[in-house]
Amino acid sequence: MAKPVPSVQPIELACAAEDLALQTARWLAHLRAERRLSPKTLEAYARDVRQCLQFLGGHWGMLVTLPRFAALEASDVRAFMAMRRADDIGGRSLMRALAGLRSFGRFLEQEGKGRVGALSAIRAPKVGKSLPKPIQVAAAKRFTDADERAGEDREPWIFARDAAVMALLYGSGLRISEALGLKRRDVPVPGAGDVVIVTGKGNKTRMVPVLQNVLALIQDYAAMCPHPLPAEGPVFVGARGGPLRARIIQLTMERLRGALGLPDSATPHALRHSFATHLLSRGGDLRAIQELLGHASLSTTQIYTGIDTERLFEVYKTAHPRA
Repeated sequence: MAKPVPSVQPIELACAAEDLALQTARWLAHLRAERRLSPKTLEAYARDVRQCLQFLGGHWGMLVTLPRFAALEASDVRAFMAMRRADDIGGRSLMRALAGLRSFGRFLEQEGKGRVGALSAIRAPKVGKSLPKPIQVAAAKRFTDADERAGEDREPWIFARDAAVMALLYGSGLRISEALGLKRRDVPVPGAGDVVIVTGKGNKTRMVPVLQNVLALIQDYAAMCPHPLPAEGPVFVGARGGPLRARIIQLTMERLRGALGLPDSATPHALRHSFATHLLSRGGDLRAIQELLGHASLSTTQIYTGIDTERLFEVYKTAHPRA
């Protein structure tokens, strides 16, 4: 039995009647409270549904009411998707928009507000597979060396902090949000442990091995940090002592990749890709890599087999005398 949705106020939707605006607000509250979707996903879903309702209002020439939306036809959805594609929207964004609309339709059905059958009749757009671009081993290691930034006018502890964060991303394959979400108590001192407990997507926790030299970098940073680092607080803090923002690490990598002559694809997330790719190329088991990365589905992890196959073909073309 579904849990009751918290009482909410209708959101501002110029194209929708109050009954539909209220259900939209209740759906978003449900996703936030029960599904625990990230703020960014909620924002994207809300934007997609708003754009669809704006389109339908113009398409039908009338305010979109709840009964009218429930009577949505497949041709209406196709017209909306065609409009979005004409705006140069990629396949992934279209797929997310359709997923958001289907989620809204399921919510309305569960609440007894009608069944939007047209949404299930639409085939999801095809999305071309793009392989992540890993960073070469030597370059990835340089990101974790605080001495690479010796010319910058910053305090040494900040260099040590950023190097420790990037060492975690590359050494343990963490998402940047997972690394910055670690509490001081979650990180053992060198020699006292070799795993960290990470909270990933959907608030799921997993144990991830961590190298002793990475723990040493974190310990060096903690010793230099001028701000208190209580056990219950974040291990990585900003210049004023508050939680460190992901954007700071992204900007750091932007500066470093320029100095190292690396492409724009060398991002914090590319360090996580590099972790998986380098493990696989050295004989790592795909299932084990799935667990380390915290992927819910093995199919997500299998993109790295494509990278490895691509690398093998490059070696063949370069080295084989008949290639």
